[in-house]
Amino acid sequence: MSILAIDTATQVSSVAVASADKLSAELTMQARLTHSETLMPHIEQVLRMASVKKEELEGLAVSIGPGSFTGLRIGLAAAKAMAYALDLPIVGVSTLKALAYHYPVPGVRIVSLLDAQKGNAYVESYEWEKGELVTKQDVTVLPVKEIVAACGEAGKPTVLLGDVAARRIRGRMELPAGVTVAPPYLVMPRAACVAALGLAELAAGRRDNIMDMEPMYIRRSEAEVLWEKRHPEAAK
Repeated sequence: MSILAIDTATQVSSVAVASADKLSAELTMQARLTHSETLMPHIEQVLRMASVKKEELEGLAVSIGPGSFTGLRIGLAAAKAMAYALDLPIVGVSTLKALAYHYPVPGVRIVSLLDAQKGNAYVESYEWEKGELVTKQDVTVLPVKEIVAACGEAGKPTVLLGDVAARRIRGRMELPAGVTVAPPYLVMPRAACVAALGLAELAAGRRDNIMDMEPMYIRRSEAEVLWEKRHPEAAK
């Protein structure tokens, strides 16, 4: 089974073609261009790189959040359109879990962090147990400083992943003993990890309905919060 995987949950645009035993092609880029400018050209390019026609795909996997509201909507819209047009099964994958897939290391607490604005982060922690990635703390939104302090109290080696770790922790915060930030080539999202999770889901017979798939936002957008402050009577 060859599938196309998409991750546009952050400023990183990542697209991959993969099967259960091979990563055929991957294109990952972090630049100032928007996902609306880069995603479709990236999909076309990665299919050419893999020598796979879109009609030969057998499924789609897409990162559904949490993350950038706009980025998630663009990625999911593209994936749903392709799934509908090509009559392909589709599965949504947690952005935080896909990040944790970077580090298949037993005995290490893996903490995925993504920007939730105002000094906060979406956070979820995992550990590998008997070859399976097990959730140790369900996704929540907490202040970054509080997250880092809690990691120091975990009592085991901990690695931090995601855009918050790369931009707001590495070189900016003093880390507790045993807590490290993943290196640059592992710290940000990759569609290859979305593909690995998506392939497992599809192989198990699980798939999502394109008509009701939605991004996993966790919190409301700043626009929604501001609108309610300006229109308190309508928010009741």
